[in-house]
Amino acid sequence: MKEFMFLFRGGDEVWDSKSPEEQQRQMQNWKEWIGEMAQQEKFVGGERLFTHGNTISPGTMKVTDRPLTEGKELVGGYLVVKANDLEEATEMAKGCPGLHWDTHVEVREVWPEEK
Repeated sequence: MKEFMFLFRGGDEVWDSKSPEEQQRQMQNWKEWIGEMAQQEKFVGGERLFTHGNTISPGTMKVTDRPLTEGKELVGGYLVVKANDLEEATEMAKGCPGLHWDTHVEVREVWPEEK
């Protein structure tokens, strides 16, 4: 099997507009979705990311203390999963609970290690 990365972008505005109870239910939906992939031995790992960070520009090595992107385009987290091909990984990504809360999921194949 190959490894694929799901990159999650946006959705923070919807998250912020929800009650703590709705947020808790949404987190449970995420846990269940990830748990299903784990039971199938297709979940490798992943984390939520903080919204702040540094950007280093090429050439000048200038450091900017924020990502140079709009919040809706900011990567907020990622998962690494196993799938046979891009089509299977894409189908898995369609189960992401964040899609109902304005989160975009980008599916990318991870370059394999040379052996």
